[in-house]
Amino acid sequence: MQAFVEIPVLPPRSIVLHPPLSDEEFETLCERTEFVQLERTKEGTIQVNVPAGGTAGEGNSEIIRQLRNWWIQHRRGRTYDSNTGFFLPDGSMLSPDGAYLTPEQLVGLSQGELARFLRRAPAFIVELRSPSDRLSPALEKMENWIANGVQVGWLVDPAERSVHIYEQGRPPRIESSSTIIGTGPVEGFVLDASEVWRCYE
Repeated sequence: MQAFVEIPVLPPRSIVLHPPLSDEEFETLCERTEFVQLERTKEGTIQVNVPAGGTAGEGNSEIIRQLRNWWIQHRRGRTYDSNTGFFLPDGSMLSPDGAYLTPEQLVGLSQGELARFLRRAPAFIVELRSPSDRLSPALEKMENWIANGVQVGWLVDPAERSVHIYEQGRPPRIESSSTIIGTGPVEGFVLDASEVWRCYE
């Protein structure tokens, strides 16, 4: 079965469509709509996200640079950017702005499986709140990541110059320090948030 969705040109925000697509159909749709990023909620709703603006793109590049530099020190597991999709246990498919999978999570995955959307929750994710993102949905997305098995998640908020930190088994907290210290699967990773804020000045 083939499914086609006509996607209008939109300002920098998300819209919602409701076609009942299977995982395979959804992945095919994503391949055919390269100019936008698609995500799917656990209810099957497809969210269409237009590309980020220059400031947000620069901020996200800075976060990925620092995450990648940390990874280079040990080269264990793999890091991913915002172009990577993850099918989660609840049926959703989300794309964080940055992610890390541990070596244990990669066991058994073939090169073919690694080349497609990954069918597991990352150990660590980071989301960058853009100017068009309302806080409530952004926090709800973080809760969804944790509910699906992510061990540690960060929501970086340049507008407030703070980071919402989510960890399995602990209540969320907000850090306003210029350095954010990684825990659990990203122990040893230190985000210099001041370099991210600099992208918005």
